[in-house]
Amino acid sequence: MLVAEAVGRALVAAGVDHVFGVVGSGNFHVTNAMVAAGARFVASRHEGGGATMADAYARTSGRPAALTVHQGCGLTNAMTGIAEAAKSRTPLVVVTAEATQPRSNFYVDQSGLAAAVGAVARRVTSAETAVADTVEAVATAVHQRATVVLNLPLEIQALELPDGQSTGRIELPQAPAPPTPSPTEVERLAATLSAASRPVFVAGRGARSHAARDALIALGERSGALLATSAVAKGLFVGEPFSLDVSGGFASPLAAELIHGADLIVGWGCALNMWTMRHGTLIAPGATVVQVDDTADALGAHRELAFGVHGDVALTAAAVDEALLEEELGSGAAGRAGYRSPELAARLARELAWRDVPFEDRSIADQIDPRTLTIALDDLLPTRRVLGVDSGNFMGYPSMFLRVPDERGFCFTQAFQSIGLGLSTTIGAALAQPDRLPVAAVGDGGLMMSVAELDTVRRLGLPMVVVVYNDEAYGAEVHHFAPGGHPMDTVTFPETDIAAIARGYGFTGVTVRTTEDLHAVRAWVEGPRDTALLIDAKVRGDQPSWWLEEAFRGH
Repeated sequence: MLVAEAVGRALVAAGVDHVFGVVGSGNFHVTNAMVAAGARFVASRHEGGGATMADAYARTSGRPAALTVHQGCGLTNAMTGIAEAAKSRTPLVVVTAEATQPRSNFYVDQSGLAAAVGAVARRVTSAETAVADTVEAVATAVHQRATVVLNLPLEIQALELPDGQSTGRIELPQAPAPPTPSPTEVERLAATLSAASRPVFVAGRGARSHAARDALIALGERSGALLATSAVAKGLFVGEPFSLDVSGGFASPLAAELIHGADLIVGWGCALNMWTMRHGTLIAPGATVVQVDDTADALGAHRELAFGVHGDVALTAAAVDEALLEEELGSGAAGRAGYRSPELAARLARELAWRDVPFEDRSIADQIDPRTLTIALDDLLPTRRVLGVDSGNFMGYPSMFLRVPDERGFCFTQAFQSIGLGLSTTIGAALAQPDRLPVAAVGDGGLMMSVAELDTVRRLGLPMVVVVYNDEAYGAEVHHFAPGGHPMDTVTFPETDIAAIARGYGFTGVTVRTTEDLHAVRAWVEGPRDTALLIDAKVRGDQPSWWLEEAFRGH
């Protein structure tokens, strides 16, 4: 057995069941070995798309994924998607061939590239260590929640594996125990919660697990805290009567009012950065701010804290809940109402959702208001869905007006703030959640960047809905610079019939300018859905979205 085959087999034996990417000469054998070992290979039309599909699959499935690319140019093509995954701490293994001779056309410093975007660089260094090196890469990805670039030098790939090496059943090394908060920190947080009248929890990426969610719900009930999330954890508290949905720039007026009214804000696996706290304006003067995180360096990285707690979210929430219970039993108290009341629950049911906030419909004859469009789509499309959102001026509308069933139904690849990732995001999420309707929300700029992946949707036979918020511009730049009187020629484009482009890829393509045009969407939903659907929505683009306007003002 050659090293290339051994590495491919070892990756699958170590738990990788989906591999995405583009195959060239350098990664041909290792990719085929993964397929022979039982992994599903998903061919993207561009390495960047493959990277983002793998990222989204890992996030939405809860399992590690792999990206496979050619040496040099294959890796550089994938770097934006790899940067997004690394910044998001996605457990992803990038399997890349490597040219080690500096005179090779394919030579680049691949380990340096990985380090530059926050990924972990690893290399298969010999035939004798090939399997062990591969297992270490997967273990690092899984246990450290890291994106690992595993370099496979061409000359090493061609070596024979020594006798006695096995690529059969592989057990990853045992995961390190999650950090347990100190008793002192637990007592301090419990006392702080006990003293608070209006506590709010903000759960982030580090709380996206069943154990963390259940522990936070229980602690919220005992302490009277309201429950919010960062954008990336949207859906975590669906169905909870005291959920505020998303905190930050996407927060609805009622959610922002209640978060600003808190006398205690606790971030659980959440950075409490400028986006989640609206540049700090959601924190009232005098409010106490606490952060719980399993990574010590994250504590206080974005926000001055009263104190931080180094610990796993689920373990910490459960320990604090137990401390409060013991306090109740000792004092005979019946628990705390905190921020919760029947009146507030009724108000949240009536007013929290963005669709319940009154607005003036600014649709005109040939352009639809993006709010009107998105509310109508939310009513038309099945609610059991998985939603992927690209970046851009439009992104708040699908993020906040389209409901999702839980945190696995929302995939938000925004850590690098690159446009062009939304379509591939949704492909990866769709494969991880095959029982849900995949919905990709993209801008016209992002769609045209990634248009080749429409072919991937068609080949996979995904019953996907692609909603293009088409303002014929890079809308964020228009709204950023137009008020200063700058020319807009570089960021605006002639009208493009994106629906016709989609039909060329085998989609059902419809153009929507008014709500009456949505009859074609209804017909698709009620039909066999034997093709994917692309909605080229001609939206009004003459005003910035509310969240972007705030971001540009810096508050």
